[in-house]
Amino acid sequence: MSKPLVGIIMGSASDLPIMQAAAEVLKKFGVKCELDVISAHRTPEKAIAYAQNAVKNGLKVIIAGAGGAAHLAGVIAACTPLPVIGVPIKASISLDGWDSLLSMVQMPAGIPVATVAVDGAQNAGILAAQMIATGDPVLLDKIIAFKEELKAKVIAGSEEIRKKNN
Repeated sequence: MSKPLVGIIMGSASDLPIMQAAAEVLKKFGVKCELDVISAHRTPEKAIAYAQNAVKNGLKVIIAGAGGAAHLAGVIAACTPLPVIGVPIKASISLDGWDSLLSMVQMPAGIPVATVAVDGAQNAGILAAQMIATGDPVLLDKIIAFKEELKAKVIAGSEEIRKKNN
């Protein structure tokens, strides 16, 4: 059985409905992933161990979603050489997701976190697949086909609107 290539972690189990979108898109592309709850604040030792062992465990990319202070992505990025994608989550305690977003995009020099939109886990999954596809021609073909599907939907929508309004 192949090992997961993408780790999807979240600060709380309540984040799963958002983060599940990343897992679903990765599954569509045939990229195996794992999901876990890891809190930078409540289980810091687990967060550090996860990041430090990620390469040894076969991961290629880590997606970290969190609300509120959202330090999870930064802690993980500080402790691994792998690319980290942050998903800011609009949590019940958050300032409409702005606190999460700003804490992820304001990383210090040398500790990058690629950050998607608030609750943008689907895009995080796509970005993770694109990163892995740089070294996987089969996956790259799937990404190209996906982009062509998006293009076809827009063209079809455009034609439908023009027909109705002419």
